[in-house]
Amino acid sequence: MSVRAVRGAIQVPENSVAAIRAASVRLTSELLARNALAPGRIVSLVFSLTRDLSRANPAEAARSLGLAEVPLFCLQEAEVAGSLPRVIRALLTYETDGGGQPVPVYLDGAEELRPDLYSGS
Repeated sequence: MSVRAVRGAIQVPENSVAAIRAASVRLTSELLARNALAPGRIVSLVFSLTRDLSRANPAEAARSLGLAEVPLFCLQEAEVAGSLPRVIRALLTYETDGGGQPVPVYLDGAEELRPDLYSGS
């Protein structure tokens, strides 16, 4: 058994409880699906939000996906001039039997953060 990590991000349309929760669930669901991860394999999941997202905590929304036993953590992203607004980022650490590479997930405009992964898509 080895430990790996995978990144993801999603741009949220507005700073509202509903939008932040929906984006958090979508991002987490996609990370789990694209990496074929069951909750029991997750070591931890860390979220960050840009300063302009303040109405909800993504970790609370992620718990609705059956992650009640997973250590979840949320923090504020460093404020950098010119950075993409309204972004939730995730770093998911998980156990694996060694097969397959981690599949990062960037959604709804957050692809701009990693054009090296999404060029030509």
